Amino acid sequence: MAQNSEIQARKTAAIARGVGMMTQVYADRAENAELWDVEGNRYIDFAAGIAVVNTGHRHPKVIEAVKAQLDRFSHTCHQVVPYENYVHLAERLNHAVPGDFDKKTIFVTTGAEALENAVKIARVATGRNAIVAFSGGFHGRTFMGMAMTGKVFPYKAGFGAMPGDVYHAPFPVDLHGVSEKDALAGLDRLFKADVDPSRVAAIVIEPVQGEGGFYEVPASFMRKLREICDQHGILLIADEVQTGFARTGKLFAMEHHGVAADLVTMAKGLAGGFPLAAVCGRAEIMDAANPGGLGGTYGGNPIGIAAAHAVLDVIEEEGLCERASMLGARLKQRLEGLRGDVPEISDIRGPGFMNAVEFADPGSKAPDAAFAGRVKDIALEKGLILLTCGVHGNVIRFLSPITIQDDVFSEALDLLEASLREARA
Repeated sequence: MAQNSEIQARKTAAIARGVGMMTQVYADRAENAELWDVEGNRYIDFAAGIAVVNTGHRHPKVIEAVKAQLDRFSHTCHQVVPYENYVHLAERLNHAVPGDFDKKTIFVTTGAEALENAVKIARVATGRNAIVAFSGGFHGRTFMGMAMTGKVFPYKAGFGAMPGDVYHAPFPVDLHGVSEKDALAGLDRLFKADVDPSRVAAIVIEPVQGEGGFYEVPASFMRKLREICDQHGILLIADEVQTGFARTGKLFAMEHHGVAADLVTMAKGLAGGFPLAAVCGRAEIMDAANPGGLGGTYGGNPIGIAAAHAVLDVIEEEGLCERASMLGARLKQRLEGLRGDVPEISDIRGPGFMNAVEFADPGSKAPDAAFAGRVKDIALEKGLILLTCGVHGNVIRFLSPITIQDDVFSEALDLLEASLREARA
């Protein structure tokens, strides 16, 4: 039997140090919300590949769709020999993405690639160059993705100059002393001191920050952004890479905000574990690029497309938006019940099943990354995989498959509570 430690030693010798790993548990197999490592140890997966397998590991309908596609063909490159299921998935997303206007879609491979293409589309459609993003946001590890990301370490550290004409505005987080009013004032200062709004092609924002700490954009702030964009001819880009596909209790998180973005990027949960990403937006904007200006060799791979059709079917048939809201409510209720015994808990938040708990020193109120790390490590020892996040590293985010079985979910909550209590010892 292979040992995790043996494979880890081989990994250290063979793989670049820059590929960070949250655990040293090497997967052997997985099913729904459970994962077994090469040593036969069982874990409950509250990471889901970072919100990728919202429909669970190896959902039978997803696997069936992939097998059926493999029996027909695995790759032609859509730009060379196209295929109908690409067209059909675009039609489904055009209908599902928020916004009462005609839409068009392109498919690429990763979330970062989707953001890169959204910027390309925004620039060619507006004839402008500047991009505004937000502190704490995460938009990928490509150079434009890094430039838009509002967190230096580890994403930008050591990589030199970022692409120019990218600006950051403060993100509203009352918990950290930045009110919605402060954030709007910061954006106004940006337009007065650093970049003429008439030069801005797009404002890019996550409806709920992912890596930044699971802070939700206030609906009133999003509405104000929409007004500002309309006033200055700026496009609004919603980065739904982590928030998409039932995670927040809606198919897309923008449905909570009452306004529509001009462009929406998506990936992660779109194809249930297969590499697929997309940009969907106003038809006239999406059509601004010349033929050949968008696409990619693997963009819209037929295997990922087939998986995505199955994912959309599962979300609808199994009521996963409603289930996400129910699971999130149970999780937050359990955490609220622990506040008295775990005073390090400073906040519990998140729509649907995109939830987080933040930790701070009970006395100084300073962010407590060490406590978050202890909880994560103890939970892993007990068989529960958790992820940390946040600019200060003091947040644990919960991203279990939405299809998690009720008994497994109850077991996970017990393990979480035990880990929180033990972290205080």
